[in-house]
Amino acid sequence: MQASSLELFFAKLKQQLTNAPHEVRRLFHGRGRKYQGLEQITCDWAQGQLLVNLFKQADEAFLAQLKQGLLELTQQPVWQEVQGSAIVLQHRYDDGAPSEVLFGELNSRPVVVESGLKYQLDIGRNQNFGLFLDMRYGRDWVREHAKHKNVLNLFAYTCGFSVAAIAGGADLVVNVDMAKASLSKGRDNHRLNEHNLNQVKFLAHDIFKSWGKIKKSGPYELIIIDPPSFQKGSFALTKDYKKILRRLPDLLAPGGQVLACVNSPQVDCDFLIDSMKEEAPQLSFVKRLENPPEFADIDEQASLKVLEFCY
Repeated sequence: MQASSLELFFAKLKQQLTNAPHEVRRLFHGRGRKYQGLEQITCDWAQGQLLVNLFKQADEAFLAQLKQGLLELTQQPVWQEVQGSAIVLQHRYDDGAPSEVLFGELNSRPVVVESGLKYQLDIGRNQNFGLFLDMRYGRDWVREHAKHKNVLNLFAYTCGFSVAAIAGGADLVVNVDMAKASLSKGRDNHRLNEHNLNQVKFLAHDIFKSWGKIKKSGPYELIIIDPPSFQKGSFALTKDYKKILRRLPDLLAPGGQVLACVNSPQVDCDFLIDSMKEEAPQLSFVKRLENPPEFADIDEQASLKVLEFCY
């Protein structure tokens, strides 16, 4: 990371703040590698709180200039106009991803809005705050396609897809994730939106050991697969994704849809398309969903890939 590039960072940041919606949003995406010297920095807007992430250790000159620039930002008219309240710097590269509050008083558990739906964030204690912002269009798509459907949400995390599905009129959503704590946050997200929890199931199970339980609530008209790229001891992308795909014909209703996602730069769209042909040839590739413009990448195959398939 180059201190000389921070002038561009602050120029882009002020521009995006000026146009920031009254929703949670990525403001600067250095990880898309479009800004030389800023590849390891991102900045998110949590409706009053600015969340800056560093993904690689920076030298003292860079850090000092970054912090000074962020503090100077709080004295500018744009900060007052958007009612900024806090700035947090998180060191994602370090053990425990420690955070430091540079300005204001952090609200570590704010409720934010995306596409009119509410989500509870958890800022500063984990690497991720509970909602992957690059998946906004994916959640919007699910909301548009979920009406009167049984929906299966695999690797549900905090159940963002589930919230979108119920908001879109789904009859039932089954969320599966090994982490009970994440599913508990998902339950809270549904409550925030005043959803009927009788329409939502939460299965804290290892997917690969629970196909019988998962199948009981089927068949499903819509299945979402959004796994981590790697999770030690439980999921390795190139080996385990195919194990899920081969189960799809037994889980899907005729005409059912699948939203298959992968966010690893190590594989491209062909990995999913070819794997589906190999493991579940009854399903046809329909299209790739666009990513939100704020997540532009110099190589679209390295960015988030969200693909629609039909049975």
